[in-house]
Amino acid sequence: MAPENQPTTGPPIFSGDNYHIWAIKMKAYLKALNLWDVIERGEPVVQPLRYNPTLNDIKKYDELVTKSPRALTCIYSSLTEVMFTRIMACETAKEAWDKLKEEFEGSNRVKSVKVLALKREFELLKMKDSDSVKEYSSKLMDIVNQIRILGENFPDQKVVEKIMVSLPDKFESKISAIEESCDLTTLSIAELISKLQIQE
Repeated sequence: MAPENQPTTGPPIFSGDNYHIWAIKMKAYLKALNLWDVIERGEPVVQPLRYNPTLNDIKKYDELVTKSPRALTCIYSSLTEVMFTRIMACETAKEAWDKLKEEFEGSNRVKSVKVLALKREFELLKMKDSDSVKEYSSKLMDIVNQIRILGENFPDQKVVEKIMVSLPDKFESKISAIEESCDLTTLSIAELISKLQIQE
């Protein structure tokens, strides 16, 4: 049985696809094990045990000494063999994490180019007459989620506005009714979609 406050399942597996999703899940996994700080800050500074240490001192010392190796083991066990070979020479958890991040996330420049391309795709997307509200909103949310996975803040409000301005003419009366009856600053995406689906 897993100790109290510990994850009951193993770490998320990374095979080379969907790095950003794996990184979010892996971060949560390492936080649950109280190991994330060694990824952020690197090796903890471990003071040598003083003369005649208490049991509590020994326990804290052991905890600190094993923290990075435990985090590294978690990263190792989350990788398929092909991925593992890319970081097997890394000696610390932070080194392994940073190497994977550099290779699969790309530089900040690459990331900002991806975000810009996705934002452009979002802005240009229009609902076709043949699309259902569900199909159109799914396409939009797919783009939005990709933007969010890349670490960019993208408020729901912007999606609500986008849906309202990019619907075909047949929704004109429904849009007017929604504008009159709802506070658009607090209207959720799910609420808007359900109101529009009634129209279909």
